[in-house]
Amino acid sequence: MQRSDPSTDTIDPAGNLSSIKEEIEKALSEAGRAAGAVTVTAVSKQHDATRIVPLLEAGHRVFGENRVQEAAGKWPRLRRQYTDIELRFVGPLQSNKAAEAVALFDVIETVDRPKIAAALAREFAAQGRRPHLLVQINTGEEPQKAGVLPGAADAFIKQCRSEFGLEIAGLMCIPPANEAPAPHFAFLAKIAKRQGLEQLSMGMSADYAVAVRLGATHIRVGAAIFGARIKR
Repeated sequence: MQRSDPSTDTIDPAGNLSSIKEEIEKALSEAGRAAGAVTVTAVSKQHDATRIVPLLEAGHRVFGENRVQEAAGKWPRLRRQYTDIELRFVGPLQSNKAAEAVALFDVIETVDRPKIAAALAREFAAQGRRPHLLVQINTGEEPQKAGVLPGAADAFIKQCRSEFGLEIAGLMCIPPANEAPAPHFAFLAKIAKRQGLEQLSMGMSADYAVAVRLGATHIRVGAAIFGARIKR
């Protein structure tokens, strides 16, 4: 597959995404899964409208951001023109940003501790808005990484539901960079099945084909679509 060189500004985001979607459909077919079973979240962090608009013009509508402040600075304007965008928050969430996150995002993928769950529940009640929620699992138990530890996942999901009244739509993970991703994806799928959760956000630019084969419903792709950050 040919993609634009991310070291230059001759980036073709729409063409890159089209190639990725072709690869995903091939992986779905090989895994015996239904066509169209995976949604690509185009992670547009650190990219502005010059690279986002080509995807919007091509019909893509699902995007991810990892900073609330950055997203607030660019997406309200884009949404006035493209009203059916789905914006997913894929970065670590601080409780003091919960109000902005609930107001701005349609999906929050990184619920990982009671303090965040409580803050989101308060904002749901205050704003009358309920973005879909995913729980992030730290499958590699990495101390520097966000996410609930696997051994606490079931109890935390139960707490979100019973104590905070939150509906959990699925799970998300980011495997350790120095380990094979497949065991982590399979483990996440096992937890999701046990909890009756449908959404599995797993797989990024380097490993999305593996994630597709192991049941991903959403993959998060940034650099392979947008290239390197635009220098201003």
